[in-house]
Amino acid sequence: MAWNESGNGKDPWKRDGDGPNDLDQIVQEWQKRFSGIFGGGRGSGGGASGFILVVVLLVAWGLTGFYRVDEAERGVVQRFGAYTETTLPGLHWHLPFPIETVDLVNTIAVSNYAYRTEMLTADEQYVFIDMVVQYRRADPVKYSFEVVEPELTLQDVTESALREVVGTTMLDVLVTGRRDEIASRTREVLQATLDIYGTGISVTSISLETVNYPQSVQAAVDDAQKARNDSERFGLEADAYANDVVPRARGDAVRVLEDARGYRDRVIADAQGEAARFEALLAEYTKAPRVTRDRLYIEAVEEVYGNSSKVLVDSDASGNLMYLPLDQLMNKSDRSASSRESNRAADSQSPLTQSGAGSNSDDARERRVRE
Repeated sequence: MAWNESGNGKDPWKRDGDGPNDLDQIVQEWQKRFSGIFGGGRGSGGGASGFILVVVLLVAWGLTGFYRVDEAERGVVQRFGAYTETTLPGLHWHLPFPIETVDLVNTIAVSNYAYRTEMLTADEQYVFIDMVVQYRRADPVKYSFEVVEPELTLQDVTESALREVVGTTMLDVLVTGRRDEIASRTREVLQATLDIYGTGISVTSISLETVNYPQSVQAAVDDAQKARNDSERFGLEADAYANDVVPRARGDAVRVLEDARGYRDRVIADAQGEAARFEALLAEYTKAPRVTRDRLYIEAVEEVYGNSSKVLVDSDASGNLMYLPLDQLMNKSDRSASSRESNRAADSQSPLTQSGAGSNSDDARERRVRE
């Protein structure tokens, strides 16, 4: 049988040997005790109790000044809001609140900050970037005093540094294997700005998670990229055409100039040769005018008959006979050219340039002409 069941003679809410406890009576007794401690009572007993309570309160207030700094933390002690000292790991004590306060800053733990944005690249490509910034609070004093909200400052500076780097970088660099260079450059710019602001934050790494076009502008970006590729292709074709035409035109110009120079040199050489031949002939004409004239006449007649398509044959039996020499007509050009060459060779080796035997030959020819 349970002891609290009816019939066992026991009350579960009453101690053995005590009367029933009234809750209101207990509260009233405690109120009397507190009023006696704070001077509500009479006599020296109440004053002693108040002094003890004050001492207890002071001791409890002093105990609140104890604090413990973990191995990864640093304690920044502030006295009425001003920096006092930095405490190392261990158990320490400071003047309790509100005289001094302590901020515990973890200087070893690495925190992550995710950042997502959309921006334009250097080649005017619209991209979506998802990146993660890892940082730690390297300087607890600067972290606590230099900037009001270091975490918010980190976000703003991250956006500024990323726009500075991405805005001066082509899209193909962002999406290829060189994307790590973008992360390192962003980290350098970000860390330099944070150092200028004195945030006390050290950026350990930056990783680009996603670099791609936003889906809403994918079609427009593809059209723009196609137009840009066509422009580059047309430019290359124009350069190839220019590289083909311009050298040929320059070569033709050089060839024409060389032909002109050759023609000039040939004409000058021919003129000089004719002049030299005339001077040599003049010297011979001075020595034997009659013979020279006859020779010139005979050579002129020979040249005229040599270029003619008709031949006069002198025959004692039938008189003059005119006929067409077909074989000579076919070879007239070759014969005329060889005749001119032979005449020039004869002129160069003419006996008119000699004395003695040459004079005798001229005299003999003159006698034959007279006959």
